Amino acid sequence: MDRGVSILEARISEGSNGWRLDRALADAVPTLSRERLKVLIASGAVADAAGALARDPARKAKAGDRFTVTVPLPAPAHNEAQDIPLTIVFEDEHLIVIDKPAGLVVHPAAGNPDGTLVNALLHHCGGSLSGIGGVARPGIVHRIDKDTSGLMVAAKTDRAHEGLAKQFAAHSIDRRYKAIVSGRPIPPAGKVDAPLARSPQNRKKVAIVQSGKRAVTHYTTLQPLKEAALVECRLETGRTHQVRVHMASLGHALLGDPVYGRTKAAHRALLETLGFRRQALHAARLGFIHPVTNNSISFDSEMPADMQELFSHLTV
Repeated sequence: MDRGVSILEARISEGSNGWRLDRALADAVPTLSRERLKVLIASGAVADAAGALARDPARKAKAGDRFTVTVPLPAPAHNEAQDIPLTIVFEDEHLIVIDKPAGLVVHPAAGNPDGTLVNALLHHCGGSLSGIGGVARPGIVHRIDKDTSGLMVAAKTDRAHEGLAKQFAAHSIDRRYKAIVSGRPIPPAGKVDAPLARSPQNRKKVAIVQSGKRAVTHYTTLQPLKEAALVECRLETGRTHQVRVHMASLGHALLGDPVYGRTKAAHRALLETLGFRRQALHAARLGFIHPVTNNSISFDSEMPADMQELFSHLTV
């Protein structure tokens, strides 16, 4: 490995004979996507066994041909690797699924320069994270709020990152949240289809704005509680604060939500007694097609202890 680059060796398989070079190389080097290889070929980063540059991604590949691929390494992250405990639900060479605790910020930003999920992943993965997110967000394909708990996936390779990002963009990821909301929704199940954007009145908040991005939440009441309900929210889209804003728009804000909720006196006293100081929201299910193996995989996470305790005190 040269300074600043990684040299990969690739051999065209019998099954790839006659394919376009970019497609055949993507088959031979599964850590790189076809789109990335197309760019590398055009930039002169791919050479054959004789050292001649292969600059045409559409040229036909021949079984047995060997190539070297020179891959620039991502710019070094300014984030420090920090030994922060993680609950790993699944991990392979391409991606990692984490059950994030409430209170853990996903990536460094103003006010949170370290102690984030990114710092923890850099330590756990030894720097092996997708570079697509840039130096501030290596491996991060999506995020959940600091005070929301639950399942997240991060990418170790660019190919995995690109494959997951396409699924998020196509809204094909199965994401289901459990929320404890004020009151009991009527009807007990339904859909909120309301566009979201930054609030014109308060840029720190998200609001339903007609010119915003389409946002769709499907909700189902799982169990009625004392002046509250346990609700499952399935996201068709994944906008910032989507569940919190959509449920509040129905008059059923999440318990403990300091931004979008007006907590009833009885609930406020219970939250104080329990020391529950966050929105009652948990990312309980995450399902997707593995971007490299193409297997359908899904994961479930039980509500964490603080939400379980709140749920128990509200059970009728």
